[in-house]
Amino acid sequence: MKSFYITDVGRVRSHNEDSVTIVKNAASEHLMIVADGMGGHRAGEVASSMVVTQIGSRFQKLSTIGSKQDAIKWLRENVKEINSEIVKYSNEHAEAQGLGTTCVMALLTKEFLLFVNVGDSSGFVIKNGKLNKVTKDHTLVNFLVETGDLTPEEAKNHPKRNVLMRALGATDECEMDIFDVETDVDAIMLCSDGLTNMLTFEQIEKVLNEPNETVQNKLVKLIRKCNLRGGLDNISIALLVKNEKSGGSK
Repeated sequence: MKSFYITDVGRVRSHNEDSVTIVKNAASEHLMIVADGMGGHRAGEVASSMVVTQIGSRFQKLSTIGSKQDAIKWLRENVKEINSEIVKYSNEHAEAQGLGTTCVMALLTKEFLLFVNVGDSSGFVIKNGKLNKVTKDHTLVNFLVETGDLTPEEAKNHPKRNVLMRALGATDECEMDIFDVETDVDAIMLCSDGLTNMLTFEQIEKVLNEPNETVQNKLVKLIRKCNLRGGLDNISIALLVKNEKSGGSK
């Protein structure tokens, strides 16, 4: 099993509000996290860092996450607790009004694979060279697509395509999606929308499937491609390769 994560400011933003990590505990269970922050006076990076640093460090201290039910309970409790801390920080710091962050996580053990999502950062599994999206974006345009008010084509260039319906720190009550996914996958990828807004799934797949390339080089190449296309946002990617038959990662 090999993994790597990377974050880049892009070519337009003055600073990076994304945070990303991959950690493992004593049982060699893996937790991947990507958080894309928002808010004035660099408050976004405060929110995203709180998610990644606090949840990541708590996970590392565990001897094991336990059963799937234990894991779901742990994930829910920790996301809700961080949400409360972000809301508290926003209330106590006038310059941090509008503070918030997306959060996507993947938790892999020998027995199960769980994804958690709040916002529009994305979680994928890769199997037989195909990139399959697991998570659902909590955006206004995605809601309108689901209700039939917009077509997927109209949504791609809609002026409000980045308006979030859910984010950590947005409200006292935190709604999250949890997905239970089969573990028979070749790789897991998480990313902020700085990647998926700049590259198509096919373009991402092509890089991930390049033979004889390291995991690190693949992610560096994806960042470079985003920046060549304008790098309009911060870009963060976490990749964990389970089975090297897909893409020949070293």
